[in-house]
Amino acid sequence: MTGLLWDRLNAALTAHRDRPAVSDPTGTLRHGDLLARSDELRSSLGEAARPGHDRPRIALTLRNTVHYPIALLAVLGSGAVPFLFDPQWEETEIAAAVRSCGIDLLLHDRPLPPAVAAPARPLPGGLQASTPVGPRERPDLLPGTELCRYTTGSTGFPNCVEFSGDAVIGAATGWITGTGLRADDGILCFAGLANGLAFNTSLVPGLLAGSVLHLAGGLPTAGHVLRYVRETRPTRLTGFPALYASLLRRTAPAPELAGIRVAISSGAPLPPDDARALAERHGLPVANYYGIAETGPLTFDREPDPARGLGAPLPGVEFRFPPDAPAATAAEIRVRSRSMGSRYLNAPGVLEHRLDPDGFYRTGDEGHLEAGLLHLSGRSGKLINIGGRKVDPTEVANVLRTLPGVTDALVLEVARSDGDKALGALVAAPGGLDADTVRAHCRSRLAPYKVPERLAVVDAIPTSSIGKARLTAARALLGG
Repeated sequence: MTGLLWDRLNAALTAHRDRPAVSDPTGTLRHGDLLARSDELRSSLGEAARPGHDRPRIALTLRNTVHYPIALLAVLGSGAVPFLFDPQWEETEIAAAVRSCGIDLLLHDRPLPPAVAAPARPLPGGLQASTPVGPRERPDLLPGTELCRYTTGSTGFPNCVEFSGDAVIGAATGWITGTGLRADDGILCFAGLANGLAFNTSLVPGLLAGSVLHLAGGLPTAGHVLRYVRETRPTRLTGFPALYASLLRRTAPAPELAGIRVAISSGAPLPPDDARALAERHGLPVANYYGIAETGPLTFDREPDPARGLGAPLPGVEFRFPPDAPAATAAEIRVRSRSMGSRYLNAPGVLEHRLDPDGFYRTGDEGHLEAGLLHLSGRSGKLINIGGRKVDPTEVANVLRTLPGVTDALVLEVARSDGDKALGALVAAPGGLDADTVRAHCRSRLAPYKVPERLAVVDAIPTSSIGKARLTAARALLGG
C-alpha cells in the first residue's frame, strides 16, 4: 500500500507531466518521464522490493543524477520505505545503518564493499540492487513512517530519523509558500540529495511545484559553478558555504549570476563579509537558510542581508526560548514545526529526550528573535561544523580506536590559518603509527569530510588531574 507522499508526488508529476523536471550532464527528463521510468524500475525490482515484510526497507546510496528521483519514486510507489544513505559513506557507516535499521535491499550506483553487500544485480539506468550481508536488527517502524533520513548524532553512528508523509509534505509546502517557489523556476543544486539542504529545498519542493531541478556533479569550484549557470540559466542556486567561498575567490564580476533570484546557503551561516562581497561583486544576494535534520527547514529571508540574521520562520514553524531569557539575548533555541521527524529508529528515546513537554525540540543552537528574524550566536552541543557538514567526534574517535596499536583518540575542532574550522585528531599509539596509515584507515571507513585534516600521533592524550582531556593542550599539539 502506498502512502501520502507517493500520492502527492504522483499527482504533481501527472499535473506537470509535459514540463521539464530534472537534468544532469546526460540530459533532461520531464515529469511524465520520471513516472514512466519509476514504473519501469519498480517492475524490475519485482519480489526484491517485497522480501516478506509488510513495508520493505530499501536504502538509496546514490549520487546526484536523474536516477535519484526515479529510484525514490520507484520505492515509494512500491509501498516500501526509502532510507536515504549519504553516498559518501564508506563501509563502517553503511554497515552501521544496515545493521541497526534492518535494511532489506540496497539500491546503488557504485560498487559496495563485499562486507556489507552481496553481489549486485543490474537494474535499468545503470543502477544496481544488492542484498545486505551480516546480522541485522529490525526495530519496528512507526505506523505513519514513509521515509527515513540520517543525521550525525551523539550516539557514535548515524541516527536514522523517521518521517511521516505529512512531515515530508509539510517541509516541502512550507518551503514552497515561504520562499515563493514557482513552476517556472529552475533550481541548480550542488548539495547531495540525501542531505536535508537539497532534499527539503530542491528535490521534493521542485517535484511538487513543477520546477526543473538541475543536478551538478563535481566540486563546486567557481569555474564549474559558472559553467553550469551558463548552461542551465537557473533562478535558484543551492549549496553549502564552500560554493560561495569559491565564487568569492573569483575577483572578476560574473554577470551569469544576475539571473539567480534566490541563492541558498546552509550548514553554517555564511560570514557577513562574504555575503556582502557576493552581493557587491556579483550581484548575488545569498540567503542563510536555517534548518535541522530532525525538524526540517525553519527560516528563510526573501530580503537577504547579513544584518537580518537567518530570516523569518517559515509557515508552520514556531520558535521558543527559555521563559527567563531576556529579549535579544542568546539562549538555546527550541522549535516546533509541521515537518518534524518522529524519532530515531536506531536510537530509541534519544530524540524524544530532546523534546520539551509541549513538543518543542531543543536544538543545541543558541540565538534570539529580533523583529521576527532569527539571529544565531553559537552552539551549545558537541557536533563539529566543518564546511557546513556536521561531524560527530564520537563517531570519528570510535573508528580511530579500531586501528591496531591505537589505545585512545580525541577528535576536536581546530582553526586553520585563514580562520576557517578544520577537523583535528590526537591519536594515542604508544608503539608509534604513521599518520598516512591512520588517514587511510579513516578513508576506508568514513565519508571524506569526516577524515581529520590535522592529525598528531602521541603516546597518550593529555588529561587533567581528574582524567578529562585537556583541550587547550590537545589543540597546541595539533597546531591550532
